[in-house]
Amino acid sequence: MAIRYSKFLPPVTFISDLIVLNIALQCAHTLVFTYYSSQIQSVNFTLLVNLVWVSVSTITKNYIISRPLVLKDNLNRFLSSLLYHLLVVLGVIYFFKLYEVSRWEMFFTYSLFFFFIIIQRSVIFFILDYIRKKGYNRRHVLVIGDQDIANRLIRSFSKHPEYGYYFTDFISEDMIKDFPEQVLMEKLIDKSPDEIFVCYKYLHPLLLQKLVDFGEQNAVKIKLVSDLILNNNYASIVNYENLPVIQLSANPELSFKVIFFKRSFDIIFSLCVMIVGFPVFLLLMLITKLTSKGPVFYKQERIGRNHRPFTIYKFRSMYVNAEKAGPQLSSEWDPRITGWGRILRKSRLDELPQFWNVLKGEMSVVGPRPERQHFIEQLIEKSPSYKKLLRIKPGLTSIGQVSYGYAENLDQMHSRIRYDLIYLNNINFNSDMGIILKTIRVMVQLKGK
Repeated sequence: MAIRYSKFLPPVTFISDLIVLNIALQCAHTLVFTYYSSQIQSVNFTLLVNLVWVSVSTITKNYIISRPLVLKDNLNRFLSSLLYHLLVVLGVIYFFKLYEVSRWEMFFTYSLFFFFIIIQRSVIFFILDYIRKKGYNRRHVLVIGDQDIANRLIRSFSKHPEYGYYFTDFISEDMIKDFPEQVLMEKLIDKSPDEIFVCYKYLHPLLLQKLVDFGEQNAVKIKLVSDLILNNNYASIVNYENLPVIQLSANPELSFKVIFFKRSFDIIFSLCVMIVGFPVFLLLMLITKLTSKGPVFYKQERIGRNHRPFTIYKFRSMYVNAEKAGPQLSSEWDPRITGWGRILRKSRLDELPQFWNVLKGEMSVVGPRPERQHFIEQLIEKSPSYKKLLRIKPGLTSIGQVSYGYAENLDQMHSRIRYDLIYLNNINFNSDMGIILKTIRVMVQLKGK
C-alpha cells in the first residue's frame, strides 16, 4: 500500500496545540499577576486545563486536518472543542469549589488560546498548501466509473493542487464489466490507492459492497461522486437507516455552535463598546442636543429576522419631522441633515445606540442592514432573493455597507443586496471580524454618508 504521507501531521498538530495552550496560559497568568492580582494560584488551574484539553481533543479529534484545506471549517471544529473544554473546566471548578482561580485569568487564557490557534492553523495551512503545490504530501487516487463524471472530477481537482491528490489511473464502466471480480480487486491492490472515487450514475449494490469491503480490508477511503451539479454549497448526507439521502438547501442553516458563538460575541462586544465608550456616548448626546432642536435619539420601525418589526435607535442626524412627506432615502447632500448630523453620518457614530438593539437580541453586530417595510416590499418585487436576508438577524454593520456604502435609491439598494447574499453564504467568525475592521476603517476615514 502507499505511504500515508500525512501520518505525522495529526500528532504534530496535537502537540503544537498543547504547546500553544500552555503559552496562552503563561501569558494570561503573567498579565493577570501583573495588572490585576498578586495572589493568583494557577498551578491547579494549569493542570486542570491541560488534562481536560487532552481528553476533549482526543475525543473530538480537532487536530486532524482534512482534505480539502478549508481554514474556516477547521476553526469551526476547533471552536466546538473549545466550547466543550470551557464547559468541562467550569463544571470542575464549581463542583470542587476552586474559587481561587481568577476569572480574568480564564478569560485571557481562552481568548489568547483561540487567537494563537488562528495564527498556528493559518501557518500550517500555508505550509501544506505550498508543499502540495510543489508535488509533495500527495494522496494516490484511483477513479472508476462514468467517463464524463470522472473527467469533471479530474478537471476540478486539477484547478486545486493544494488538495494534494495524484490520479494514478481511471477504470471505466466498460472495463469493469470485462474484468472478472478477482482481476478487478488485484488491479485495485496493484495501484495502491489511498482513496477511490466511484463515479456512477447508477451503481450496482453488489459492486458497491465489494468496494466498501475492499476499502475496509486495505485501509482505503471509498468516496461516491454524484452526477449532480449544484449551484450552491449546501448539500449534506442524511442517513435514513441504510439509505443515504442528499439533502439540498437554498441557504445555510446555522448550527447551534455558530448561533451560540455569534450571540456570545454580540453580547461581549456590545457591552465592551457601551461600557468603554460611555463618555463618548455622553459627549455625543450633549452635542446633538445643543446643535439642533429635538430629541437626542431617533427611533424608527425596521423589519428584523423572520419579518418581525422592532424599533431601531440612532443619534438624531436630521431635523425634526424630516419624513413628514413619507418614507425617503437620504443622499449625501440631503438638506434634511443637520450640520452635526453630517459628521455623525460620515463617522457612522449615529449608529452607536444600536448596540442596545444588539444586546436586546433584535440585531447582531454583523448582518444585513435592516430596512423599512415600505422599501422591503419594493425590493422583494425587484429582487425576490432579498427574502433570504430576512432569515437572519439584521446587523449594525454589513459587508454591503462597507463594500458598497449607503444606498440613495432603490436601484442602489438592489445592487447592494448581492454583497449581503455573499455574506449569507459565508457566515463565520473570520468574515465578521473582517467586516468589523473594515467598518472601523470607514469610520476613521469619514467615508460614511
